[in-house]
Amino acid sequence: MPDNKYDRLPHAGDFERKSGTEVVYLSPKPVPTGMPPISARQLHRNANKTILDFAIGQGNFEFMARTGIGSIMLIVTLLFFFSGFASWIRRFQEPFLSAWLSFFFNPVLWSIIGAISLTYIYFFFQAARQVSVHPPIRFNRERREVVFIPKKGDTPRFVPWEDVIACVSVGKLITQYAVMPEYKLLIGLRDANTGDVLWSVIPSGNLGLAVSEWEAIRIYMEEGMSVLPPDQSDELEEGTVDFFHLCRRSYRADHSLIRYVWGFLTIQFFSGWTLPCYISGSVNNRPKAAFPRKVLEWSKPLPSEQYAMPSEALLEESAEMRKAFAKGQNLLDYFKVKFAEPTQEPESTT
Repeated sequence: MPDNKYDRLPHAGDFERKSGTEVVYLSPKPVPTGMPPISARQLHRNANKTILDFAIGQGNFEFMARTGIGSIMLIVTLLFFFSGFASWIRRFQEPFLSAWLSFFFNPVLWSIIGAISLTYIYFFFQAARQVSVHPPIRFNRERREVVFIPKKGDTPRFVPWEDVIACVSVGKLITQYAVMPEYKLLIGLRDANTGDVLWSVIPSGNLGLAVSEWEAIRIYMEEGMSVLPPDQSDELEEGTVDFFHLCRRSYRADHSLIRYVWGFLTIQFFSGWTLPCYISGSVNNRPKAAFPRKVLEWSKPLPSEQYAMPSEALLEESAEMRKAFAKGQNLLDYFKVKFAEPTQEPESTT
């Protein structure tokens, strides 16, 4: 997370640029973004009229498992063909087949592959363990508060909704293959006693989806369940077997047979086919970390007369932003106009 360049806590409209990463703050205060509320985390499945739970999605574990399986299979495939090529070159010194098998099943090479596999499995299970160790972030719209527990057994920390820090970042992900754009939604929950901020980082496919993910949370807190993306029985969650086959059919419909075979079937086969989906499902079906009694009491519905109300500052700025959106401005246009530095008129000379 970039260092804060301001002498105060950030607020919506602040902008930072550091080391090639650009960050735009959407909260505090959580103002409207003008984007549709779209959630890749299927938020409507984890919410009721009082609370909403935000946690890592099934697609994350499916991607992690597929990446690990694909990486190991790539190493094994390269070893298979390289050992065959090396044995073919030496075919006049020793029998081709026996030399190939001896090279391919070299115990030293397979020990290295095994060590790489165990390392990746260790980090995968460390990530999967978070499901049962770290409760999700819980938003309570009636109290207008958010609770988080850094780890199981820790004291719950409650943060006022309007103090939640949210920002989207645009950067570059550099790999050995290419430089790709990287988009993230970051949600920061600050402990008022220590000043420490717990950051939850949510990768997104593009900047619009990152903002829409936050907008789904924001609009739930301000307006309730009715405005969340609707719960549809035929909606498929990313990372499931059904979603995988939907992608396969879509790829086949949009591409030629040759590209379908080499661009989808081959790659997906060597990365485990539907096995990562089952692994992801198994991780997500593990018992979730339970909230302590204090949080469960806090999560109970309140009488309507006890509902917390939004601040006047938030209401005024939200109304101002909606007027700007109605005039055709977008979020960045609004911030540029509002926080533009006043231009100094040149001094007149006589």
